[in-house]
Amino acid sequence: MADNDMLFEKLMLDYTTNQIKENKQNFMVNPDLFDELGVKRGLRDKNGKGVLAGITNVSMIKSREKREDGSEAPVDGQLYYRGYNVYDLAKDVTMDGDFEFERISYLLLFGKLPTSEELAVYKDILVKNRRLPSNFVRDVIMKAPSKDLMNSLTKSVLTLASYDSNSNDLSLENVLRQSLMLISVFPMMAVYGYHAYNYYECNESLYIHRPEDNLSYAQNLLRMLRPDKQYSNLEAKVLDLALMLHMEHGGGNNSTFTTRVVTSSGSDTYSVIAAALSSLKGPKHGGANIKVVGMMGDLKKNVEDWENDAEIKAYLKKILNKEAFDQRGLIYGMGHAVYSISDPRCEILRGYAEKLAKEKHKENEFVLYEKVEKLAKEAIAEERKIYKGVSANVDFYSGFVYSMLGIPSELYTPLFAMARIVGWSAHRMEELANADKIIRPAYVSIMEIKDKI
Repeated sequence: MADNDMLFEKLMLDYTTNQIKENKQNFMVNPDLFDELGVKRGLRDKNGKGVLAGITNVSMIKSREKREDGSEAPVDGQLYYRGYNVYDLAKDVTMDGDFEFERISYLLLFGKLPTSEELAVYKDILVKNRRLPSNFVRDVIMKAPSKDLMNSLTKSVLTLASYDSNSNDLSLENVLRQSLMLISVFPMMAVYGYHAYNYYECNESLYIHRPEDNLSYAQNLLRMLRPDKQYSNLEAKVLDLALMLHMEHGGGNNSTFTTRVVTSSGSDTYSVIAAALSSLKGPKHGGANIKVVGMMGDLKKNVEDWENDAEIKAYLKKILNKEAFDQRGLIYGMGHAVYSISDPRCEILRGYAEKLAKEKHKENEFVLYEKVEKLAKEAIAEERKIYKGVSANVDFYSGFVYSMLGIPSELYTPLFAMARIVGWSAHRMEELANADKIIRPAYVSIMEIKDKI
């Protein structure tokens, strides 16, 4: 870097530091005002009930039910895709059966389970869409590679708009065409982005494997990622299940809400999905499972006896008291904005994590995860004043599953996006079909009016 550039960088750093110090109070809001003015922080009350912002027929979460006296009580969490309970859909993921990503994505997009003929046509359309424009990998993905693969993926999505002569056409037919194409190429853009980063930034070997037409979404993902293209049937099945469980979640999550907000402005599909990706990449949303893996790695280093419950709980309390891991006071993977007793996605994924742990000879690590899940609930109950129950969420086991699959942590959140783009696409089309108003929430201003300049 030239001397003038270094001087400018220092001046900018000094300027921004001083401005924040001098004007920090102008960025702050008294937290007591939220209760006084009746404003729900995060659009949710203390019991986790969200502000109603729309109507959807894509999916539904059930975490509470009404009693006879009219009050509400928490229940085991339930998640429904187009009326089907995910527990029932997950039962169809068998070791000798078909892969389910394609069938369930059809369900979310079109509102019904496909016949065998409809599924065959749908799969063929996805296969034919599994192509990137000429030289796209070289000119877009391989240029300026980054460890932040969500930014790389977002760049690729926005660039694809340049190859689409109908990028701004908001007809449902065109948006569906764009959605099917993006669903098909997301694994390629994400995995190739990782290989570019691994080659240029980490000095590792470069592998660019083309997808195979006869393989499923999950199989191709593993094939493109691994140097030897090899994977076991169980590995592909567990990944297939994980993708299915991450496809959609009730409509009220941050990235899906972002999808609907940006859609309501009349923006194009590529910009909408780029906005959703930007939302998902945050550690409070799609990046949480990376935090779980990091936290568990730190726990393994600091807890000598993995069978000693007292030692594990003592460490968890250190985390809560900001004395361990990242000093933020959070046990990652525990708690959810909606669920209190259980997260159905976690309940399903736990069983498959155990199966995969046996194949990978990591049974002791799985037992440790189960212990932490149990003891974390106790530690939080003892150390925190909580307004609703606390249970493990899907992020608690998904990171463990991905690590056993040999998926690098840089791809954890892009993997989430490869699944969730199905839900985003369904919500985008629902928003376009039913709403003609821009989503524009209100804020209470506490600004003091000045008498004069």
